[in-house]
Amino acid sequence: MTQLTITANIHAQADQVALLRAELLKLVPVTRAEAGCLRYDLHQDNDNPAHFTFVERWESRELWQTHMNAPHLAAYMAATEGAVTEFTLSEMTLIA
Repeated sequence: MTQLTITANIHAQADQVALLRAELLKLVPVTRAEAGCLRYDLHQDNDNPAHFTFVERWESRELWQTHMNAPHLAAYMAATEGAVTEFTLSEMTLIA
């Protein structure tokens, strides 16, 4: 089974940084407790506080997909509707 690394970049509306940060922080403990989660680290850009990055590692893509359909992700999406200006996600494989 190949582990999956995810990088997710999230950019907040200028007036929504505090809201987005608070909602992203809520995801950390519940996601870290999920089956298959090996790493779930949230970062905030030092020069642009509206830019957040998750670095995640999952036991498998299937377990990550389960995470993506979890109720706490749906709650996050509802709470941050209109607060995000850009979102990019990369699925990666660790090679070294």
